[in-house]
Amino acid sequence: MPGMTELEQAWQELVTTARRTVSDGLVVGTSGNVSVRVGDTVLVTPSGVPYDRLGPGDLLAVGLDGERRAGTLAPTSELPMHLALYRHTDARAVVHTHAVHATAVSTLVTELPAVHYMTAALGGLVRVAPYATYGTEELARNMLAALAGRSGCLLRNHGTVTHGPTLDAAYDRTAQLEWMCRLWLTAHSVPGRTPSLLTEEQLDTVAERLRGYGQQPTT
Repeated sequence: MPGMTELEQAWQELVTTARRTVSDGLVVGTSGNVSVRVGDTVLVTPSGVPYDRLGPGDLLAVGLDGERRAGTLAPTSELPMHLALYRHTDARAVVHTHAVHATAVSTLVTELPAVHYMTAALGGLVRVAPYATYGTEELARNMLAALAGRSGCLLRNHGTVTHGPTLDAAYDRTAQLEWMCRLWLTAHSVPGRTPSLLTEEQLDTVAERLRGYGQQPTT
């Protein structure tokens, strides 16, 4: 927007995305968190502040080393997870939620069964990171391992983490992951029936088709 710095515009987009996680039922209260990387600066939601109360003056930024660069509010307790992703992957935005269906699935399996072809859009079978206390480096390490080659994972007894090149992409992956978890739980709950699952070969075929999906730039 005219007159806004790059950081100010990124903060506005971050707050909008954080509010979507609440309005779409992916988090309750102040659970979950969102971040976006601008250069070597990370904008992140603060700890314990309802998203509808955040405004332009609440901009909160840290460096990749975690040192504060802007703002006075305390950053989310899950900052180690966000920073780990920015240090070790090409992520430019991260969304973490406590989505109900995804969290339920995280307590049942070690990876989300391939019940739908959109599994391929997240890089393959979605893994479940072993449980660790929130806000710890151990949780960050578990998350990184589960995300190897993937853009989304589940955190056991905790929630979801997705990343992407933009906030919109990271959010869309979160919503897609929650939908797939809801789908699997629904199919899995039918007495006497077992959901059919896609094979690795079928997922590879979809992954190839997805590379050309959507509007392509014209030459």
